[in-house]
Amino acid sequence: MGGTLARLMRPGTLIQVRHVSPVRPRAARGLVARVYRQLEGDFGLLAPPVILHSPSPEALAGCWTMLRESLLAAGRTRRAEREAVAAAVSAANACPYCTGVHTETLRGLVPPARAAGTAGDPVPPEITGWARATATRETARRHAAPLPAERTAELAAVAVTFHYLNRMVNVFLDDSPWPPQVPGVARRPLSRLLGLLMLPAARRTAAPGASPGLLPAAPLPDPPYGTDPADGTDPADGRPYGGPEDGATAEDGPYGVAAAWAADVPHFADAFARASAAAGAYGRRSVPHRVRELVAAELAAWDGGPTGLSRAWATAAADRLPAAERPAGRLALLTALASHQVDRAAVEEFRATGAGDRELVELTSWAALAAARRVASWIPVPPASAAAPAPAPAGHPVPAPGEDPVRHAPA
Repeated sequence: MGGTLARLMRPGTLIQVRHVSPVRPRAARGLVARVYRQLEGDFGLLAPPVILHSPSPEALAGCWTMLRESLLAAGRTRRAEREAVAAAVSAANACPYCTGVHTETLRGLVPPARAAGTAGDPVPPEITGWARATATRETARRHAAPLPAERTAELAAVAVTFHYLNRMVNVFLDDSPWPPQVPGVARRPLSRLLGLLMLPAARRTAAPGASPGLLPAAPLPDPPYGTDPADGTDPADGRPYGGPEDGATAEDGPYGVAAAWAADVPHFADAFARASAAAGAYGRRSVPHRVRELVAAELAAWDGGPTGLSRAWATAAADRLPAAERPAGRLALLTALASHQVDRAAVEEFRATGAGDRELVELTSWAALAAARRVASWIPVPPASAAAPAPAPAGHPVPAPGEDPVRHAPA
């Protein structure tokens, strides 16, 4: 079913992407081809939120690596719990495309009539409430971790991934996976059908750690005041994650969240480190230094709150840049802080500077990941106990050392 779905969906997935032309499967070579094979094999289709990155092979690999190792890889949480986090974060970020897709996938994994006491128990509301709360610093601090530390770390990985992905989807995809010609009354039944078609892939569990090898190894970017430009932020004030100067504490992360990933979700820690290092490299290639400084400074003062109804704030901030860099500055700021405000005019203004598909993807990807890393700084994860690892939920056993990690258990 997965291969059939992938073949049927290929033409439609390509035309969904706006502003850039994704690499077609038959034209894919090298790193792009390797990602496409993994994506179809593990996800069931060439998902538009991933393939929109294909004009930049490194951005494509970084996106897929984070998505696979957070949402798909087997662990201590159920796939349904991770899908619930993806849907809730997407709703908080005003990303209707991702909200719809992951809500329907969750609906298929946990039908409303499913009896209690089974592997498909409904997802506790504490998980979805916590996931929505990660969008702002204040709400994140008010919500207790919904699960023990080892399992919360996995959910935090999904949350950070979707704080990145939602921004890219808002820029490059429409509100729905269906073209405008499809009548509104037909969209819900079609979305439910898509959710059902994706179920076979959603019910499979992927072996952790298969995708990070797509990118070079890198250290986890966890110093809260680091100024190493290789960490992907190149901050103006040397505080990519916040710090005591702006009220952060040691538990705010990455001491909290990155330490939890390193201890409890090592496959995602590895993926996040590699994706961050890749973003640092293509950010230096496609994002002017002063634009990176401006975005870093704005993010350091940002607490997740709304920026306003208009784009005037982005124009005012970008006006501090040289005239030639203002289009890049506006687009990067909008992507990071208000991706739903990115419109064709902002994209075309940046293209008028000579930017092509690759530069467009790399600038927006760098800005989106910078924002997601800022969000990671305020997601609290309680310290893990020194006891034995928490038992896996039913259907998702954690492989023992030397054991085959691939499982085909219920979600």
